[in-house]
Amino acid sequence: MMNQEQFERVKNGKGFVAALDQSGGSTPKALKLYGVSEDQYSNEDEMYDLIHEMRTRVMTAPSFNSDSILGAILFEQTMDREVEGKYTADYLWEEKGVVPFLKVDKGLADEMDGVQLMKEMPNLDDLLKRANERHIFGTKMRSVIKEPNPAGIRKVVEQQFEVAKQIMAAGLVPIIEPEVDIHSQDKEKSEELLKQELLNLLDSLGEDENVMLKLTIPTVNNFYKELIDHPRVIRVVALSGGYPRKEANEKLAANNGLIASFSRGLSEGVSASQSEEEFNASIADSIQTIYEASIT
Repeated sequence: MMNQEQFERVKNGKGFVAALDQSGGSTPKALKLYGVSEDQYSNEDEMYDLIHEMRTRVMTAPSFNSDSILGAILFEQTMDREVEGKYTADYLWEEKGVVPFLKVDKGLADEMDGVQLMKEMPNLDDLLKRANERHIFGTKMRSVIKEPNPAGIRKVVEQQFEVAKQIMAAGLVPIIEPEVDIHSQDKEKSEELLKQELLNLLDSLGEDENVMLKLTIPTVNNFYKELIDHPRVIRVVALSGGYPRKEANEKLAANNGLIASFSRGLSEGVSASQSEEEFNASIADSIQTIYEASIT
């Protein structure tokens, strides 16, 4: 059942959502940025142990708390692991006041029609059941738009909403993430098509069907205002999309009501070799700047 206190916090709280959901494909890259090279682990289990250590370090940092952070998106393995003796989601909510989300997609299909749909998710119902058992509030799933292809963009949005309905039926809040590649040609045109498709399907939702959106920061400032104001949208969060944190923050701050859900942007500048003091100071600085950009 949905936790009403968590719902209020996500909808009306001041702050941002931390993305700690790097998966199999992006974990080596995330570890490398953290200063852990691929020769420091010899298999997947060791790799996941190391990334959990990194995530634990972030989540247990003093500045990682509900003053600035509304929620955190977890990788499936992280949900089943513990932080300071509690399952990660329980640790986040009970110790930090941070609302837990779970990445549920299985990665991207090959590009077609200028987009990458999500791969099939045959075990989604089982995963949602486990998410409920682990006290997860919502989920996230990502597709990617590379070109302003109307048919492709429609397929992305339709697939996202189809999966979102399955997630809502399980009592969880879906974060719909149709990322527009920041390097794509005609990014602005893709965003125009995307906004229209999103509005069409948002308007078709029932009164008890509420979603979140995770979008690339738009080329035109405040372009997503209608989405932010839509009665079926709890919150619109933005991905850093590969922009360096400073640039992502500047772009985000220019969009009123849009808040961050950064992954790379959050962990930029922290490293495994830092002392606890250095690490905590670095993550505190990162959190502070992202928070300030999110409350405009």
